[in-house]
Amino acid sequence: MMEPLISIQIQGDQKFLLPGDVMTCDYQIDAVAKDDLQAVEVSVMWHTEGKGDEDLGVHYFERRVPADVEDHDLRAWRRFETIMPNSPLSYDGELLKVFWCVRVRAFLRQGRQFSAELPFQLGDSRFLPTDKTHSNTN
Repeated sequence: MMEPLISIQIQGDQKFLLPGDVMTCDYQIDAVAKDDLQAVEVSVMWHTEGKGDEDLGVHYFERRVPADVEDHDLRAWRRFETIMPNSPLSYDGELLKVFWCVRVRAFLRQGRQFSAELPFQLGDSRFLPTDKTHSNTN
């Protein structure tokens, strides 16, 4: 079985957003058979790294299954919007870092799951996280 291709695009190719901004984002799952895709989850989330306990929070979450879609095909482009919160702001300090991302997870038959993340920044553009998409396989 091929690994699915997960595409994520923030409209306007915005790398940073301000509190109160509306994020418009599109995502798609490709290179997987329609019947193999059991569910798709999308999250707008933040996580911390650094000394002490690491933390994470989910600002937006949506889970879709084939029954939610007229043709039962979760692979098509999907758009969502969310208003960005006031905090926590992205931060790149020595002891603590706060990162934001859009994460899309694809759940396939036999319990396999794949995910991709698109980082962005909430707040001041001087603390932009790494500019690349991360993929994970479980």
